[in-house]
Amino acid sequence: MKRELKMLMVDDHPVIIEAYKNILASNRIADNYDFNIDTAFNCDDAIEKINLAAKNTHYDILFLDIQLPPSADGSIISGEDLAVFARNLLPKSKILILTTFNDNHRIQNILKTAQPDALLIKDDLTSKELLKALNAIVHDDTYYSITVTKNINKKSVNIDEAILDDINRKIIFFLSKGIKTKDLTNHINLSLSAIEKRKGQIRNIFELEKSSDEEILKEAKKRGFIE
Repeated sequence: MKRELKMLMVDDHPVIIEAYKNILASNRIADNYDFNIDTAFNCDDAIEKINLAAKNTHYDILFLDIQLPPSADGSIISGEDLAVFARNLLPKSKILILTTFNDNHRIQNILKTAQPDALLIKDDLTSKELLKALNAIVHDDTYYSITVTKNINKKSVNIDEAILDDINRKIIFFLSKGIKTKDLTNHINLSLSAIEKRKGQIRNIFELEKSSDEEILKEAKKRGFIE
C-alpha cells in the first residue's frame, strides 16, 4: 500500500517546481508514495500555507529555495527564515533546502540557523541526487550534497564566528532596500547604538574594515545573503 506524502514546494520559479514534480512522478519512488503537493512562489504564500497546515494536516516535507521574495512585512526574508518559521509550527515536518549559493559562510549559516534535514547545492543537483535526499529524510536520516559535505569536512570556518543571525540578516536586507542606518530603528526593535554594533559584527564576519554600507551590501550579495 502506498504511503501518502504531503509536501509544500516553495520556489519563485514555477518551472523549477514543475521540474521537481516531474522527477518525483517519473521515478520508481512514485511506486511507493502518493505525492500530495502544494506550491508557493514567495514567502507570504508559504507562510499562509504553513499556518493553515499547522491548524489542520501537517506537511511531511517542505522543499524550500533560499532566495525568495520576502514577506510584505519584512519578517521573513528568505527560505532560511521560512525554515525557522516552519520548524516552530510544524516540528515533525522534514525540511529540504535547495540553494545556488556555495559560499562557506552561507552554507554554515543555513546549517546552523535552519537545521535542514537535507541541504542541496543546485550545482550538485541531479534527478538521482534529489531522490536520494528525499529517500533519506523520509527514513529519518539527513542528506547533504557533495559541496555541503566538503564544506563541513574542511572545518575551515569557525561556525560561531560565521553566523549571521536573524537580526543581522534583517539589517542587511533593509540596507539593501535603501533604508538608512539612522532609520533602521523603525524596522528593527533595537537602539541605534545596538544596530551600529551589529553592523560591526557583520563587517567582522565579512572580513571588512571600516567599510561603507555599499561594501557591506556588495559582500552580502557575493555571499548569497541578498539578491
